[in-house]
Amino acid sequence: MRARRNLALLPLILLSLLSGSPAVAADWYQVEMIVFRQAGEAVPAGLTAPDDWAKGAQPIESTQERATALDGQAEKLNPANGYRVLLHKAWTQELGSETSSVALHTGNPRFGHYPVEGTLSLVQARYIDLTADLWINRFDESGLLISSERLKQGSRLQTGKLTYLDHGNLGVLVRISAM
Repeated sequence: MRARRNLALLPLILLSLLSGSPAVAADWYQVEMIVFRQAGEAVPAGLTAPDDWAKGAQPIESTQERATALDGQAEKLNPANGYRVLLHKAWTQELGSETSSVALHTGNPRFGHYPVEGTLSLVQARYIDLTADLWINRFDESGLLISSERLKQGSRLQTGKLTYLDHGNLGVLVRISAM
């Protein structure tokens, strides 16, 4: 009797599993990013970087950091060729249907700001959508923030392909690879 009742419930259980919204699993990716300056004068933003520049983005933990693989491209971005690398980092990041944001920075902090700071937000649907919001800061002799350049740009990425973001005299190379 019990076996018949359990067998009768089986179609209802299967139907409820199939009709529920499917859970989208997040996957881990390796992200590598090079921020560089091109020849020319800095174009300051109208405002300096805000104190809440990270806007709730998660810092990259030491366990997420990875060795860089775009070293050949970074070497070409040298002063003799009219470029200067400002930031070069690689890390792992979990991507799914919800936006995942990391806080990036390099250099010595001064009153809560870094020479290069900002966020990189990624979300994966059919493609991977990226939003970079980066600040390149200048400080006076006492360490006070006096001016900032801002690069805020979005792009659609393909896994494994190197993408270039051009923003005046700043540029970004980014590659996202499946792990």
